[in-house]
Amino acid sequence: MKITAEQHDFCASMNLDSVRIPKHVAIIMDGNGRWASERGQERVFGHMNGINSVRASVEAALRIGVRHLTLYAFSTENWSRPQEEVDALMDLLVSTLVKEVKDLESKGVRLRTIGDLTSLPVECQDQIAKSKESTKHLDSLDLILALSYSSKWELVEATKQLMKSGIDPDALEASHIDQYLATFGIPDPELMIRTSGEHRISNFMLWQLAYAEFHFTPVLWPDFGQDNFYEAVRDFQNRSRRFGGLLDTNHTMSKQG
Repeated sequence: MKITAEQHDFCASMNLDSVRIPKHVAIIMDGNGRWASERGQERVFGHMNGINSVRASVEAALRIGVRHLTLYAFSTENWSRPQEEVDALMDLLVSTLVKEVKDLESKGVRLRTIGDLTSLPVECQDQIAKSKESTKHLDSLDLILALSYSSKWELVEATKQLMKSGIDPDALEASHIDQYLATFGIPDPELMIRTSGEHRISNFMLWQLAYAEFHFTPVLWPDFGQDNFYEAVRDFQNRSRRFGGLLDTNHTMSKQG
């Protein structure tokens, strides 16, 4: 999808190069619990307020022409959290989808998911299915929620499918693995953002982030707004991406000699 004149003008106003907007941005939304604790509240209070940052990130992505936005919403490791918190998160997921789906539709946002949805409560599975169905024809932005997801789970599942396919091990290539990943058909993220000051990727898209640029910010997720999103993209654009090759003075790629 080509960038619109409106997106081009907005990028210019934000000191962003509209030609080099990352097609896919992935975000690890971290810091909800700490944000709530700082305010003397339960952790779920942080998760509830983090929804505002989801809205801000979606709006920012739309305004500058990002095509895919993946949010790490619930990891397989998160199931080990206290049951009360897990139940609250599942309830919040359902209620948020019910409230937000019409707004997503009005903005041309298609909802997609990656992860083991069968492990979610039936009510969650049903609402996710309804939301995905009602937005499947839209193409301004793919909003991809990683739910009950971890990269190790994904790679194990892909390996199982590869083994069942009967492929000759000596013929195996990276493209074969790509075909069995949860993200098949979606371009790999070019930019990964993590909030809250932590400098790790926590079992998130290990294969897909192989060549991504990482942006770590101390901002806790509920405080993350559109300006923080643009700042991350600006940081991305200020880097030289070599992909293992050499970059000449004209910023053209040459193979490593």
